[in-house]
Amino acid sequence: MTDDAAIVASNAYKVVLDNEKIRVLELRMEPGDKTEPHGHPDMVVVMVEGGTFRFGGPHSSTTPTDLEIPSGTMSYQPADQHTTENIGGTAVHGFLIELK
Repeated sequence: MTDDAAIVASNAYKVVLDNEKIRVLELRMEPGDKTEPHGHPDMVVVMVEGGTFRFGGPHSSTTPTDLEIPSGTMSYQPADQHTTENIGGTAVHGFLIELK
């Protein structure tokens, strides 16, 4: 995957576990925080403290998608490249379990 989130969006993502099977990123974003375009492989997302996000494509021609992700939810997400913005009024915290 190009544009590794832990490198190009290190303001939001921190690697907390990395082995031959998975890589776990911790996500923390304050209201108004944004990331540069980055990518993830297939992954499981666990939201500890949810919020409202705006996901955009890696290119400005892609229409952004706003999504509320509640606290305590888990979801599977296929590989994707995007930007992320916390458009809500609270800090968000979660873990992204990237599958290798």
